[in-house]
Amino acid sequence: MLVETLAFALVGLIVGAAALLSLPAYFPAGRGLTMGTAVVSALLAGVIAHFTMDGGFPAVSIAVSAVASALLTSVLARPDLAAGRQPAHRHHPHRAGAHRRHRPA
Repeated sequence: MLVETLAFALVGLIVGAAALLSLPAYFPAGRGLTMGTAVVSALLAGVIAHFTMDGGFPAVSIAVSAVASALLTSVLARPDLAAGRQPAHRHHPHRAGAHRRHRPA
């Protein structure tokens, strides 16, 4: 279990570093939070996968920890704040009086 735990931590470090190196503008929260999220989520998912499968499939446990770490790290991504991108609004720009209903007098 110790070797698998080290593997889970290494997977988390790799996922966090890959996220920060490939898309640094998407993670404005800071390197520590991104790396910490990646490592902790890889450790937790790996340990849960290990005990769920009774330790019989270490490669699957490591793969599960990598996927979970990538998914939970992607929650921190903020593509709307990336440099050079305009925020995407769901609503059209308001026109003067467009939000008011016209009631008959």
